[in-house]
Amino acid sequence: TTKFTSAMDIPAGFVEKNVKLRGRLHQITEKGLQVEHIPITIPFLTTIQRRWQSEGFLLVRLAGVELAPGGMAWLQQELKPRQMIWFQLLGREDSALECLVLVNKGRFLSVCLNEEILREGLGRAVGVEGLHHHSHLYWKLHKRLLRAELKALKKSKGIWREESYPERIRNSISNNRFVQTLKQFANWLRGS
Repeated sequence: TTKFTSAMDIPAGFVEKNVKLRGRLHQITEKGLQVEHIPITIPFLTTIQRRWQSEGFLLVRLAGVELAPGGMAWLQQELKPRQMIWFQLLGREDSALECLVLVNKGRFLSVCLNEEILREGLGRAVGVEGLHHHSHLYWKLHKRLLRAELKALKKSKGIWREESYPERIRNSISNNRFVQTLKQFANWLRGS
């Protein structure tokens, strides 16, 4: 029933047991998602507790994902302000939480944002910070993330998209030193 306002407020046992918490998205930043933790509500007790709870946001990072430049824009398009999300604690680093982030899509369907970003080719799978490399959960999650990345690679999505033949020729011509020198000469003539 306690509202957590910083990563250090969360008991170590919660992180070790990989507890799922619920929150409301406040903002998407370069560092991660700012989330207002929403504790379990008990009708009478919650009303009294709200008076003493401080305000603050948790910094939640997508565990096992290194975002590509388009990943931030995709998150801002996919997530709405004040949207409810679930985040499973995997690790804590200073003031940030490494988490699996789940978003409800319809009544019975929830989507893991970590996997969805990789499936769209908007990031790369990296080691899951906060989990021991020899743990079963680490390898289970890492395998899921690699599978999602592989789907994007097979479909040539996002960062895995290859240039078409005409694009490759156009780029090689425009990057040619002789062509660049001609462009500079033409610009110099126009300026004279």
